[in-house]
Amino acid sequence: MEIEFRVSLNLTTGAPGGAGVSPALLPSVETQKPPARCRRHLRKPNHLILSLNSGNIPGMPFEFTKSYLKDSIDLFRYYKRLGDRAMSQAPDDALFATLDSESNSIAIIVKHIAGNMRSRWTDFLTADGEKPDRNRDAEFEAAPKTWGELNSMWESNWKLVFDALAPLTEADLSRTIYIRGEAHSVMQAINRNLTHTAYHVGQIVFLAKHFAGSNWVSLTVPRGKSAEFNAKVASGKKSQR
Repeated sequence: MEIEFRVSLNLTTGAPGGAGVSPALLPSVETQKPPARCRRHLRKPNHLILSLNSGNIPGMPFEFTKSYLKDSIDLFRYYKRLGDRAMSQAPDDALFATLDSESNSIAIIVKHIAGNMRSRWTDFLTADGEKPDRNRDAEFEAAPKTWGELNSMWESNWKLVFDALAPLTEADLSRTIYIRGEAHSVMQAINRNLTHTAYHVGQIVFLAKHFAGSNWVSLTVPRGKSAEFNAKVASGKKSQR
């Protein structure tokens, strides 16, 4: 699994988050200057943002499952990670930039994803998924102005998704809920929001890659590395998700 891990490393102890670092990982540790939004979160001068080669680190591998709910939650987490990792590579000003007058910025896309999630997942089983107070058109206007505002919007509404999914059981999948007055099974509603989210996360990845330029680090299989990646999956060294 091609993942960029960003950790705060205490240089006095060599311990990220209080845990020891295996010596085997140290050769794969590379210091890197993070975007300004990340630098603002650094509170101690002896902490750095690091990029770790995921090939040596246990990640969150693909797991075989027959549970629709488990796989749906795993997929939501996968697409959130893609969005997180893409935005972490975009220059600060690129989060608010557009390619042309008809395009949306990353910030606007995040605002729309957040508005959609808030409407769909609040009182998921008991209220229509299109809430009366939602103003969808406004989601494409007045973008968040700072990384802090954008990130708060992103994280709080992802929390709504996972909090709503967590208590569901397989028996809930056939229950009926409504979106704009149209009946959906719970399974259909989950599929609808999952694909909507994946669609817009793909836009975020495209824009982040465009603005990052030559500094971009692949989020999936790097160009020209398919055979190598396939071999690592076959050997159990990497995962497909």
